[in-house]
Amino acid sequence: MTLLSHCAPAIFMCLFAGCVLVPVITAAEKKPARQKAAPPHLEYFQQETARLGKQCLAGIRSVEEWQGRRGEYQRQLQEMLGLWPMPERTDLKPVITGTLEHADFTVEKLHFQASPGLYVTANLYVPKRLEKPAPAILYVCGHAQVMTNGVSCGNKAGYQHHGAWFARNGYVCLLIDTLQYGEIQGAHRGTYSEEQWWWNARGYTPAGVEAWFGIRALDYLVSRPEVDRDRIGMTGRSGGGSYTWVVAAIDERVKVAAPIAGITDLHNQVVDGVVEGHCDCMFFINTYRWDFPQVAALLAPRPLLMGNSDKDRIFPLDGVVRLHQKVRSIYELYGATTNLGLLITEGPHADTQDLQVPVFRWFNRFLKREQPLIEMAAVKLFAPGQLRVFDQLPADQVNTRIQELFVPRQGGQASAGDPAAVLRLLREKSFGGWPGKEPSVPLCLISETRGQGGLRRVYELETQPGIKLPLYLLLPESGAPGKVVLTIIDQESWTNSPAAFLWRPVPGNEAADSPPGQLGEGRAALAFLVPRGVRPAERPSGAKATAQMRRRYMLLGQTLDGMRLWDIRCAIRALTAAPEFRDLPLSLVAGRTMGVNAAYAALFEPVVQKVSLTECPKSHREGPDYLNVLKTWDLPEMLNTLGNRLDLLTRNP
Repeated sequence: MTLLSHCAPAIFMCLFAGCVLVPVITAAEKKPARQKAAPPHLEYFQQETARLGKQCLAGIRSVEEWQGRRGEYQRQLQEMLGLWPMPERTDLKPVITGTLEHADFTVEKLHFQASPGLYVTANLYVPKRLEKPAPAILYVCGHAQVMTNGVSCGNKAGYQHHGAWFARNGYVCLLIDTLQYGEIQGAHRGTYSEEQWWWNARGYTPAGVEAWFGIRALDYLVSRPEVDRDRIGMTGRSGGGSYTWVVAAIDERVKVAAPIAGITDLHNQVVDGVVEGHCDCMFFINTYRWDFPQVAALLAPRPLLMGNSDKDRIFPLDGVVRLHQKVRSIYELYGATTNLGLLITEGPHADTQDLQVPVFRWFNRFLKREQPLIEMAAVKLFAPGQLRVFDQLPADQVNTRIQELFVPRQGGQASAGDPAAVLRLLREKSFGGWPGKEPSVPLCLISETRGQGGLRRVYELETQPGIKLPLYLLLPESGAPGKVVLTIIDQESWTNSPAAFLWRPVPGNEAADSPPGQLGEGRAALAFLVPRGVRPAERPSGAKATAQMRRRYMLLGQTLDGMRLWDIRCAIRALTAAPEFRDLPLSLVAGRTMGVNAAYAALFEPVVQKVSLTECPKSHREGPDYLNVLKTWDLPEMLNTLGNRLDLLTRNP
């Protein structure tokens, strides 16, 4: 039996059979004494975030240059939302299920279908005594769960005071529920708390569904005879502020926008950790590695009021100000800085009157061309249950499983085409967060010891600035090796066999420190790479912290496993570039999700002659999560491309 027929722990048992080993823990891996450690990978996140921030909207010096890019930027945003190509605008099938009367307006309780079975519940506030089509507001709600007797009334009930105020002041106002907090309650928190990492692989984000709700709501508004389709504004706060940004960025029927507390920059999200306060509906799949000012700039030169409070902890003011400054540079190109407003009020993340009144004035100014004194407050006038649309939820609804349907599968035929074209597609859509240049990392020797059974070396690989990884090497005691076997260590392997990396004999048993002289069939040089996030010192404490670290990678247009794949490629390049191993055949050994990372590394590094995998997942739904990979293919198709280089030892049942 060869070394290649074992998973990583089995290799360690073969190498050190009969030895009693204890781990050596380095100083960096010791727990700090009652001191809060810096988040793992912080230096790396700081550098990557700074890089994306620096390149955002950089080098645009004229309106013509901006307009030349703007169309492609809109297309990219649609793609990152799962809206490219744009879904078919099927029949909305609007149904009004009831009305409420007020002295100044009527409320229509209605639903429509953004796509077949994808229901949007809404309230339409229509002023009485309209003599001609009026300006309209699309109001998108934030995260407010409103329940009556255990039944959801939709977050439109929590934000009803906005609809009533606009209607009392001459606007038609449509309030729409969100996916998670509507009357039919879908999911927003797949990666946040539900470990649905395959959302990344599918290219799915609920932000895309919310954007689609907004686009179809505009379709409904312009169909109403009461609405002046040339005077439509859009606003919302918190989650509604976020949806306002993306809808207005890609749908220019929104003539005036006032998103409130719905956006900040990547530095706040990634470095300051604000991402931990937001579910998935706030973010697109960042395939093209944007910072958020790029979304906001797509509204220029249309009137845009950015509102925020100075003590908002999930949309910190410093990031909002930085974002405003970058967006202002685009408005300056148009000579339209009077169309850009920054509203800062005192207070926390809350729906305050201080934020509401300036928004009302903004729409009056640009949609009505008037600025009357605001004399009434926005108040709630109805009990939540009065605004409920459904008495019974429709049996054909797909809201609760839209994550399975929203982004169509586009793969299945990729492996039958040009392999080089497939790699280019993966490089662009799944691994766009890799460095621009091909891996070129030298082996940096840290230590070397000689025992009775072989030569032991510890190397350090800096695969990216701030990412320094150990590579352990065991060589025959005498004579040159005939091949190199690189084992990729995952967390389970580390936990089960930690002594395999830094070993020493137990005192009084020094003679036991003697691996088999041949080090396996073919006198192999045995290398062990520990990718990022495997060693205890590089792992967050607890499942929640781990999820938030992985989401930080996602916001940078990467995934943790996608960057581990980069680490493996760097190790392969480093070993094959070393003079003593340059002409030797190289094989990879790995298990579970890390085995898939190794298999992909072999695709990108054809020098790898054999890949031996154990307990390989059946699908990318099980892992690893690479952005958009399920749009290209799934694991069976990928593994087939390895041909006779693949040694698939065991599968999961």
